[in-house]
Amino acid sequence: VWSAGHLMSMFDAGKRLLARSGGGLSLTVLVMQAPAANDRAEVAAHIQREEASGLDIRFQHLPAVEPPTDCLGIEEFVSRFVQLHAAHVKAAISGLACPVAALVVDFFCTTMLDVSRELAVPAYVYITADAAFYALLLRLPALHEEVAVEFEEMEGMVGVPGLPPVPPSSLPVPVMDKKNPNYTWFVYHGRRITEAKGVIINTVTELEQSVLAAIGDGRCTPGIPAPTVYPVGPVLSLTPPAEETHECVRWLDAQPPASVVLLCFGSMGFSTAPQAHEIAHGLERSGQRFLWVLRGPPAAGAGPGQPSDADLGELLPEGFLERTKEKGMVWPTKAPQKEILAHASVGGFVTHGGWNSTLESLWFGVPMVPWPLYAEQHLNAFTLVAYMGVAVAMEVDRKRNNFVAASELERAVKALMERDSEEGKRAREKAAEMKAACRKAVEEGGSSYSALGSLSEEIINGAN
Repeated sequence: VWSAGHLMSMFDAGKRLLARSGGGLSLTVLVMQAPAANDRAEVAAHIQREEASGLDIRFQHLPAVEPPTDCLGIEEFVSRFVQLHAAHVKAAISGLACPVAALVVDFFCTTMLDVSRELAVPAYVYITADAAFYALLLRLPALHEEVAVEFEEMEGMVGVPGLPPVPPSSLPVPVMDKKNPNYTWFVYHGRRITEAKGVIINTVTELEQSVLAAIGDGRCTPGIPAPTVYPVGPVLSLTPPAEETHECVRWLDAQPPASVVLLCFGSMGFSTAPQAHEIAHGLERSGQRFLWVLRGPPAAGAGPGQPSDADLGELLPEGFLERTKEKGMVWPTKAPQKEILAHASVGGFVTHGGWNSTLESLWFGVPMVPWPLYAEQHLNAFTLVAYMGVAVAMEVDRKRNNFVAASELERAVKALMERDSEEGKRAREKAAEMKAACRKAVEEGGSSYSALGSLSEEIINGAN
């Protein structure tokens, strides 16, 4: 799937598998032509970089298909768009010169399990999200039968094995409306995944031990054996910093250790003027140092996931920049998030809670305030606070497009950043523990290193 959060994670997982196979495997990537021109340009740039890496990776471009035009949401669109490629994928795999050891598909691509079965090629599903999301996906077909009403109308909590009881208000966006095809597709993917030979997850065993145990024991899929799980994370692309120091990093160099809260909302996150005003007032009143990556709404004609560079004059309250210039910086375009999170002066992160951003934060031991916006992020926010303990909760009004009031942001930022805050202290301690666990997992002998070794061995032996 072409969106950055899926594509880059899958590339990096593939490269790790290559490295771990010790020359036993090569990698062929089947590339769909993304429906939007800006997505196509971004995918082409990523491919160009990978081709220059010198690794044993080939890219095969599939013929274009006519995208569906009657979809009610992105999950339905992606799932149906992928499905239209089945014949092309089958032809591409059949036409490869070398024997095919395995097919790895994104979790939005489970319709391709039909192709793997027809060609008798073992299939693995790659989950770009966490094990908690995967557990819910597996549980969803049974939940669909058990809960007759909409989830937000049900009494009590949603049971996801391995997690504390989940409030219905913390479920992912696509499952909040059972009449919507997006929901139907999520139930479909949850059912189909059980047909795979294995599931590769971008998580760390030590982060989600009880959830992974529940999946492995079959508690999420009673009566149906769950595929073997390979937790291989954190799968992160940690490139060395650019030769020229970024302006945001130069600003951070002048700040005291662990004193700055970063606000950044992913590749698709943006603020409207009313919400930006609330953020500005909340930050100003909190008294904390901040680095705020502020993006504006998509420009006319741009796709819904394409924020524009912010017009600070239009989005910010009058005089805000002048009043906060000693303590804050507002950056109006893309920023090097990993480099910023790695900086010693960053002590907290207000994040949309996308799983890649979450893993980056944990890799650097930075505690969070989750502000979920779309996809599975409301569930991520719940797990970060109630299950992992690495975050301070913030009240987000889902019915008002995930609106957060200035007073609530002020409270959450203070709770996260102030040294005498018990909430912040607990989140900092947990984030430090998770940082150590993440780093140990990918070292030789660590849990993710071993899982990758088992996966590589299984694929090679299966081919032989």
